[in-house]
Amino acid sequence: MPGPLDGVLVADFSRILAGPYATMLLADLGADVVKVEGPGGDDTRTWTPPVRDGVSTYYLGLNRNKRSIALDLKDPEDLALARELAERADVMIESFRPGLIGELGLAPDDIRRAGWPPPGYGRRRQDSPP
Repeated sequence: MPGPLDGVLVADFSRILAGPYATMLLADLGADVVKVEGPGGDDTRTWTPPVRDGVSTYYLGLNRNKRSIALDLKDPEDLALARELAERADVMIESFRPGLIGELGLAPDDIRRAGWPPPGYGRRRQDSPP
């Protein structure tokens, strides 16, 4: 049975706890969450013990029900793929250091210019009911 968020695409650029926990809840409710990891994978994959099949259970727990993709955001081709994901997503969650999202061209204003409505940055979409 589909969840209440079935059909919602979430671009997850977050790390460590708060963002991954939030996107885990969205995935549990049926959203299609795509987690963007660096080329070496998420740092928490190696936070051990405990482990299961060589992967941290911390990582496995917070990233259940998600798809993932490894992208090097310093590489222009990978950054273009990240931007494409952000433009397609209904919600984007990130936990970059302050200012980095703008440097990468993935800030809300950059994405809106590409034709995307305001993302899930704590603001309501203009077309959503009050």
